[in-house]
Amino acid sequence: MEPIRAILLPGSILPAQLAYGDLIEDLAPGVDAIAKDLELYERDEPPPGWSLDTEVDGVLREADAFGWETFHLVGYSGGGAAALAVAAEHPERLLSLALLEPAWAGSWDWSPAHEEVWRKYRELEELPPDELILEFTRLGVKPDVVLPPPVEGAPPPWMARRPAGVRAFLETFKSYDLDREKLAAFRKPVFYALGGLSNPDAYGEIADRLAKVFPDFHIEVFEERHHFDPPHRAEPLRLAVLLRELWDRAEGREHQVTL
Repeated sequence: MEPIRAILLPGSILPAQLAYGDLIEDLAPGVDAIAKDLELYERDEPPPGWSLDTEVDGVLREADAFGWETFHLVGYSGGGAAALAVAAEHPERLLSLALLEPAWAGSWDWSPAHEEVWRKYRELEELPPDELILEFTRLGVKPDVVLPPPVEGAPPPWMARRPAGVRAFLETFKSYDLDREKLAAFRKPVFYALGGLSNPDAYGEIADRLAKVFPDFHIEVFEERHHFDPPHRAEPLRLAVLLRELWDRAEGREHQVTL
C-alpha cells in the first residue's frame, strides 16, 4: 500500500522540525510527512511582497518536488492560515485539511469580542521585538493561564527573525482575501484541534465559524492545552492517532491505529 503523504506547516515562531519532530515520529509507520518551514523565513528579512500566496506557492513547490499530485495538509497558527489559503485556491491538490488553531480565517463578520482581540494584535506592530513576542503570546491564551518565564540565556539564532515575521503575518491579514465561498466548496474532511486553555475569543470563535463553512468538519478539544502548549508538541501521540483517522477516512482506508 502506498504511504500516506502529508505536509505540515508550523506557526510564526518555532521552525518546522522543532515543532513537529515528535509528532512525525508518532505518525510512523506508513506516513511520509514533511515538516516544511515557512517561506517567510527563507531569508533574514521577509521577502518583498510576502503574503499567504507566497506560502501557498511554497507548499505546491514542495509537493511537486516530491512528485505528489495530492496530499494531506496540516497547519498550525500562521501555517494554519496558509493552509486555509491552499484549500481555498487549490482544493484539487488536497486530500484533507487539519487545522491546529489557525491564526486567522478571513475578514468576515466577526463578533465584537473577536474584533477586540484583533485590535490588540494590531497594536503589537508598534512594540519593540521582545515586548511584541511577550504580548503576542499573552493574547493567545485565557487570562488566567500562567505562561512559563522566558528562557534564560541567549536565544537561538532563528529567533531574531520572528518579530518581523509576526509583523508580516499581521500586515497580510489586513488585506488578504480568504474567500468563504471557496472554502465552503471544499468537500474533503477538515479537522480542527482546539486548546481548552486558548483564548476563546480568538481560536474558539474561528473554530465555530469554520464549522459553519466546511461541509465535513470535526473539532477535537484538548482541554489542558493552549496555543503555546499545542497538542503536536504536548500530546503528539494522541494527535497522531486523530490525524491517521482523518487521513484513513479521506483515502478510504481501514483505520487501525489506536492509543
